[in-house]
Amino acid sequence: MGINGLGYGMYMMPAQSMGYDAVVGARGTETVGKTGVDATGMGGKGVSASGECQTCKNRKYVDGSNEGNVSFKTPAHISPENSAAAVRSHEQEHVANARAKGSKENAELVSANVRLHTAVCPECGRAYVSGGVTTTTIKYTNEENPYTKMQKAMDADAVAGSFVDMAG
Repeated sequence: MGINGLGYGMYMMPAQSMGYDAVVGARGTETVGKTGVDATGMGGKGVSASGECQTCKNRKYVDGSNEGNVSFKTPAHISPENSAAAVRSHEQEHVANARAKGSKENAELVSANVRLHTAVCPECGRAYVSGGVTTTTIKYTNEENPYTKMQKAMDADAVAGSFVDMAG
């Protein structure tokens, strides 16, 4: 996501939602016809005879932001067991970039929020972190900019007289 207004947002999601044909799904897999706990202990129903879920095995993640110095710029596999740590670490890279931008002159990091999204594999029923979104707000000030001067003058006119104490 690009810079818009005072902030910008980054997101990471499974590669198949970005147009990559990365998920094979349940087609062509041999399923075990039982319910309850499977060989992985996850209680799924679409696990192959070898005990591994093809959807989880083939799931790939890719970064959808315009920041070039973060991980997962190309689709990469993350196991369901490691998805929370990997996505959390990736989103922290975006927060670190925002802190660096907010520490520059005429810039202030106002907020940084990270949301992790979870999903359940339709094939094996395993829960995993399916992606994350980092939203940051950076306030930039430039006193020499004529538009900034005009905006401050308009704001001053708008609030003039708003806080009058008539009792005093």
